[in-house]
Amino acid sequence: MREGDAPKIVQRIPTQDKVVFLTFDDGAEKDPQFVKMAKDLKLPFTMFLTDSVARTGQGYGYFEQLRDAPGGDVRNGVDNHTIDHPNLRTLSAEAQKKEICTQQETLQKRFGERPALFRPPYGNYNDATLAAARACGVRAVVLWEATMQINDMRYAAADGLRPGDIVLAHFRGPQELKGTTMTQMVTNMLRSIERQGYTVGRLEDYV
Repeated sequence: MREGDAPKIVQRIPTQDKVVFLTFDDGAEKDPQFVKMAKDLKLPFTMFLTDSVARTGQGYGYFEQLRDAPGGDVRNGVDNHTIDHPNLRTLSAEAQKKEICTQQETLQKRFGERPALFRPPYGNYNDATLAAARACGVRAVVLWEATMQINDMRYAAADGLRPGDIVLAHFRGPQELKGTTMTQMVTNMLRSIERQGYTVGRLEDYV
């Protein structure tokens, strides 16, 4: 990204390939069975982590295992979802920059590279957000077109998936999922994706 360029807004990838992209937000739930599943399937996805919840329990070590799940030289993305998950539009420009840049530094220190991607909590942002993201070294602000519920997905602009859709899910456990584990939720999501004739791609290969 050239100095002065605002990060691009990515809501859907322009492609004709029957591929969609999985993203997981926050980081509160740390289901060990999901690590096993991700490694067994070599599942590609991108994580947008919020420090206040990601660092609890097993901490960032859990997400390091998920980062390395595909195996070999391929890694899943570990990206920025702020320090405390505020609605950024309610904050001053200075406070927004602190939320974004501090998490950039936290993730760079823990994982060895500065995140290129950022997702604003609730999808809410304004011009000050984009300026802060640019100042913090973000290349793209990533939104979504479909959201994973417990058993199936909701779609923003159609009755099903479209090529290049970005799917939003969360690191959530049985308490938030009415007794369903995160691993079961992801299994339901993958079955829905396969049933609609799509495969899962690696977002970082397209952005």
